[in-house]
Amino acid sequence: MSEQRTTVQGGMETSYGFKQVAPGDKQPLVNEVFHKVANRYDLMNDLMSAGMHRLWKEAMVTWLNPPKRPGWSVLDVAGGTGDIAFRIVDASQGHAQATVLDINGSMLAVGRERAEKRGSTGNVAFVEANAEELPFPDASFDAYTIAFGIRNVPRIDVALVEAYRVLKSGGRFLCLEFSEVDMPLLDRAYEAWSFNAIPRVGQIVTGDGEPYRYLVESIRKFPNQRDFGAMITRAGFDRVTWRNYSGGIAALHSGWKL
Repeated sequence: MSEQRTTVQGGMETSYGFKQVAPGDKQPLVNEVFHKVANRYDLMNDLMSAGMHRLWKEAMVTWLNPPKRPGWSVLDVAGGTGDIAFRIVDASQGHAQATVLDINGSMLAVGRERAEKRGSTGNVAFVEANAEELPFPDASFDAYTIAFGIRNVPRIDVALVEAYRVLKSGGRFLCLEFSEVDMPLLDRAYEAWSFNAIPRVGQIVTGDGEPYRYLVESIRKFPNQRDFGAMITRAGFDRVTWRNYSGGIAALHSGWKL
C-alpha cells in the first residue's frame, strides 16, 4: 500500500494495479477483468463503494441535467451495461439519445439485454470500440460521460483528447471516478476495507478475488483530483472543476468545450 498515485505526467498506460506491464499489454488484461465481472457488475460496484455508487451516479446525472427536449445526444464511454445511459434517458423524460461505447463485448451484451427489457432500444445504441479511438466524426455529441472507467484506459490523455474532439461546441464532459480521500481517518478506514476486505468478499461471492484486487489497486494508482483536473484542462477543456463525494472516495469532474 506504499504505491504512489500517478501524476499529470502519466504512468497509467503501463500500470496494471501495482504491477508494471509492457506498453500495449494493459488493455487485454483489463478486458479479461471485465469479461469476468460483466454479469455481476452492479455487485462489483456495490462491493467497491459499499453501495454508494448508486447515489453518486444519481448526483452525476443531476449535475449533467439533460434537457427534456428532442435532439440532445450523449456518448457514455466505458458504460457497457447501460447504467448511466438509462439514468440519463430517464432524467430527460425519454428525449435523450444515448450512445454507449465500451471495448468489452461481455459488458455490452449485458447492456443490450437490459435495454430490451426496459424498452429503451429506441433511445440507447451500443457500440464496441476503444475510448482512445472513437469511431465518430468531430462535434457529434452534446455531452460525454464516463463513470468508473477512465482509470482502466491505458492512455488517459489520448482518451480525453478524443472526448474533446467528438463534443460539439458548448458540449459537456463529466467523469465520475474513485479518487483520493481527503479525510485522514476515513482514508485509513477505506484503504483497509479496499485492500483487505474487497478481494476476499469478491472471492467468496464470485469465486474469483483477482479482478477485485486489480480494481482496488487501480484506484490507488489513479491521479488525485487536482492532477486529473489538470489532465482534463490539458486536453482542451475549459471551466474544469470537480465535486467530492463521501469525503473524496469518489470525485465528479466537469469540463466544457467552449
